[in-house]
Amino acid sequence: MTDDKTILRGARVLDPLMSEPAALDILVQGDTIVDLLAPGEAVSENARVVDLSGHLVHPGLVNAHTHAHGSMSKGMGDRWTLELLLTAAPWVGGNRTEEDKFLTAQLGAAEMLMKGCTAAYDMFFEFPVPSVDGMTAVGRAYDETGMRAVVAPMIADRTFFQAIPGLIDAMPEDGREAVRAMTMAPAETTLANVARVLENWAFDRDRIRPALAPTIPHHCTDDFLTGTLTLARDHDVAIQTHLLESKVQALTGMKVYGHTLARHMAEMGFFDGRFTAAHGVWLDPEDMALLGDHGCSVSHNPGSNLRLGSGIADTRRMLDLGVNLGIGTDGANCSDNLNMYEAMRMAALVSRVCHLDPGRWISTAEAFRAATIGSARSLGMESTIGRIAPGYKADLVALSLRHPNWMPLNNAINQLVLTEDGTAVRHVMVGGRMVVSDGVLLTVDFDALYRRLDDARERLEVACRDNEVLFYKLEKAVASFCPGLAATPYHVDRHCIH
Repeated sequence: MTDDKTILRGARVLDPLMSEPAALDILVQGDTIVDLLAPGEAVSENARVVDLSGHLVHPGLVNAHTHAHGSMSKGMGDRWTLELLLTAAPWVGGNRTEEDKFLTAQLGAAEMLMKGCTAAYDMFFEFPVPSVDGMTAVGRAYDETGMRAVVAPMIADRTFFQAIPGLIDAMPEDGREAVRAMTMAPAETTLANVARVLENWAFDRDRIRPALAPTIPHHCTDDFLTGTLTLARDHDVAIQTHLLESKVQALTGMKVYGHTLARHMAEMGFFDGRFTAAHGVWLDPEDMALLGDHGCSVSHNPGSNLRLGSGIADTRRMLDLGVNLGIGTDGANCSDNLNMYEAMRMAALVSRVCHLDPGRWISTAEAFRAATIGSARSLGMESTIGRIAPGYKADLVALSLRHPNWMPLNNAINQLVLTEDGTAVRHVMVGGRMVVSDGVLLTVDFDALYRRLDDARERLEVACRDNEVLFYKLEKAVASFCPGLAATPYHVDRHCIH
C-alpha cells in the first residue's frame, strides 16, 4: 500500500538558482517538495516511484500577465496597435456567455500546462461589469484543468475612447454617435460587483486566488482608482494594471496628469510589494526607481509588445533600479499563443537591441529567474512556487532529453531559454498531481472542448457581427489619430524608428 509520498527518480534537476543541472531525486509528500536526494537514495518503501530518467526537470514556469478572455480570439488581427486592439475588443471579445468564459479560460489553461506553465496572473474582462458567476466560471476552469492562477477582474469607469483626449472628435461622423453611446457601468456599480466577487470567492486561495485589475490608469477616474485600492486593502488582495504599455498611454498620462502615469499611481498610494505593472515599456528611469523603491513588480511581455508595436522595454535598467521582473505572454488576442518558453526567449533577445554592451543584455539565467522566481513574486506566491527546493510546491515540468531540442545537451540554461519551444514537454506536475503525462493533458477532454469551442465561435461570429462592422468603420480614424499622437516627442524612446 502506498503512502502520500512520491519519489521522482533519475532526472537532471535545474533550479533557477543553479548554474547547471544536478542529478537529484525529488521527494514529494502531498503537494510539497520535502527533500532533494542523492540518486537512488532510499525512501519509504511505500512511496510511489516515477522514473524520469532521460529528462530535465525545471520548476513550472509562471506567467505574470495574461488574459483568458483572449484565448478564443487568437489570429483575429494583423497590423494592430494596442489602440486598434482596444477598438476591436467588442468584436473579438464581446457577447460572451458564462459557458464561453469557462471555455476560453480552460483553453488558455490547457495550452499553458501543455507548454510547461503551471501558474498565471489573469486579468479577465467581463462586460459590462464583473460578476460572481463569471469570475467563478474562470476560477473553475483553472481549478478543473489543474493549474494555479490569480484571477483579477479587469475594471474601469471610462471607455478607451473617453480616456484619450480628442479621440471621439476624430471619429467619422457615422461612427461618432456609436462611440459616444459606449459607456462603462457606473463606478459604484462596478466596485459593488467587485466587492461581491471578493466576498464570495469559492476557491482555495493556495491554488486560485483573486486580485484586482484597474485596466489602464487613465481609463479610471481618480475616485474609481481610490475605490479599487480601498477594496484591495480591505480584502487583502494584489493589484495589477497596464502601466505605460504604449507611447499613446505615456503621452496621455502627461496630458491628463501633468506627469507620468507611474508617478500618478505612486502618489495615489498604489505602489507596494503587491503591485504589478504590466508591460512598463515607456517607464522612464524615475518611474523605474519609484517601482523599485516600493518593491513593485513589472511583467515584461515582449511578444505582445512586438506584436502591437508598443516598443521594447528597458528591462536591464529596471533590474538595476531594483524592480522585480516577471515575464508574461499577455493574452492570445494580442500575442496569439501562451508559450512561456517563447516569452523567455524573446525577453533575452529583445534586450540585445537596447544596449551595445553585451554585458547589459538580459542573460538566459536572468530570463529563467524572471519566468519563475520573479513571476511567482508578482503572483504573491514567491515562498511556494518557482523553485525546486524543500518547502516549495511540487509544480514541476519534465522535458525529454531525447527530443531534438536537447540533443546534444550543451548548456541547460541556454537551451531552456533559447532552444526549448514547449515541444519537449513530457510530464507536468502541479501540487504533486500529474496533470500532463507522456505529453497528454489528463484533465481535459479535447474532443469535447473542440466541439464546444467551434460551436461558440460560430455563434459569436453572428452575435458580434455589428461590432465587427463598427470596428472597420472606426479603424481608419484610430489608425490615424493614435499614431499622430504618438509622433509627439517624449523624454524616453522605446521604438526603433529612424
